Amino acid sequence: MEIAETKCLSGYGKPPWIFKGSALYQLHLVKAETARAFIPKEFRLVEAFGYMFIINLWSCLNFEGAKGLGLISSRIPFHPQFTFLHCRYTLGGFFLANYEESPAGAFDELVVIAGIVWNPPMSCAWAARVLVSSDDACGHGRKEVGLPSQVAKFSKRIAVIPLQQRSKSNHFLNMIGLSTAHSDSMDVQVTEINGPSAINICNINLATVVPGLKLDKRMGPAIKMSLPSFSGRTKHNPNLLKYSCNIECRVRSVQPAKVSRLFPASKHDTEESLGHHKCKSGDAINGELLDYGQSLSISVMLSKPILALQFSCLKMQVEAPIAVSHCSKSSCRTSLGVS
Repeated sequence: MEIAETKCLSGYGKPPWIFKGSALYQLHLVKAETARAFIPKEFRLVEAFGYMFIINLWSCLNFEGAKGLGLISSRIPFHPQFTFLHCRYTLGGFFLANYEESPAGAFDELVVIAGIVWNPPMSCAWAARVLVSSDDACGHGRKEVGLPSQVAKFSKRIAVIPLQQRSKSNHFLNMIGLSTAHSDSMDVQVTEINGPSAINICNINLATVVPGLKLDKRMGPAIKMSLPSFSGRTKHNPNLLKYSCNIECRVRSVQPAKVSRLFPASKHDTEESLGHHKCKSGDAINGELLDYGQSLSISVMLSKPILALQFSCLKMQVEAPIAVSHCSKSSCRTSLGVS
């Protein structure tokens, strides 16, 4: 691909932009049909677990075993050819971050990752939606990085897990000497702000760790990695862009967060949320399409989690995006085109 440098337009200053804080990076199996709705037609979606995989699985299981694994509903009579056998999946999920330091100050961010696209010789992530608690971060993401950013409110509530319940859940960790001093549950309610309305997107329940005397040993190894991504093709930035997030952090595997759908926001919650932000509905895309995009993003969040990584002592350096002038034939694929 031929690329060209994009021009910095915001008050963020010159790139690279530095973000410091902590994050949860959770990977999900997302239906390819859902992910393709967000992916431009230039790209081929990375897919796996298709028809042949399911057929081989059926050959190893009898009907009752399949029901026990939840592969089919107990109310559906057995038949070897179901339409869901043709479902294919890609690797998506979400990136939930709390930045203590950034060009926009302290803020929260939820990046909904639709899936992985193939661009030889590497694959890159594609964000379906980006929710941030900062107007400045929203504007920067839209105009300079080409992200589908929206302003949102992040409401957090910490509940202490009873000692008995905590002991049961940490039994295995206790056996191997890796239990933590205190383990609590945090609920993060994400509410998207769209002009005069506030829409509850989801609730994320995750385990948090209260620092103990030997917490440093349990934060996992220090690593460095790069997360390449594509963006753009939005109302605010129609170019197709590519950028990279270079990450330094301490990482460890944790129990996946539980994501649940929320009911519509109450009038009181709407007024309280709107009081903190300036984004207007006129800055967003068509209301009907926005609702469809929200629905698909929620589907990604509610998909099957397979791995969760906690990033502590996070330092993320975001490089200047580059404009991609065209796409190679090997990476082209037709998209369902939701935009």
